[in-house]
Amino acid sequence: MSLLPVLSRLLPLVGQSASRSVHSGTGLLFRSTPVLCAEPLKKKKKLDPQIVKQREERKRKRLEKQIRRLEKNARQLKPIEELEVPMELIDEQSKRKRNVPKPTAELLESRALLEKQWAKYRMQEKLADYQLFDRIVAAQAKALGELQLASDELYQRAIQPDPALLPFVAQGPVSTPPIKDYEQPDGEYIDVSRKWE
Repeated sequence: MSLLPVLSRLLPLVGQSASRSVHSGTGLLFRSTPVLCAEPLKKKKKLDPQIVKQREERKRKRLEKQIRRLEKNARQLKPIEELEVPMELIDEQSKRKRNVPKPTAELLESRALLEKQWAKYRMQEKLADYQLFDRIVAAQAKALGELQLASDELYQRAIQPDPALLPFVAQGPVSTPPIKDYEQPDGEYIDVSRKWE
């Protein structure tokens, strides 16, 4: 049964003009390609093998020279432009030099005294922290002892770790056991570096 007569009768109902034809074949798709203006390839000039050999020899010598230069400068660090001092500053060095007076004996003594006072202050601060920690631990141990005397069940619940305090979950072993008689394959390596002989 052909669908063409059925579809052609339905066209006026859909609201399209009856003059349009309906077909079930593929549409004709025309495509144009750009014009390619090609010209014949130029003939390669045949070079004398001696000239080709000389060129390769020159290339090889140039590469060897570069390699020697790199090996000679291998230990030298690459200069960082930000750390290089500009020439203008080097020229103005005598103008820019400051005459800092030598510290007197009293100044050196007061500095040493300040350093000692600072060290003493920091030591007292650390000792106060240690004493505070000791008092906290002692108070906790005393409270747990009193709780154990009052109720053993409450004591057991009190010494249980709080999972919400440090969320940590571990499940089983993280590494698989070794496979018996397994030979580990070596990685393949193909050396593609050029060799000059």
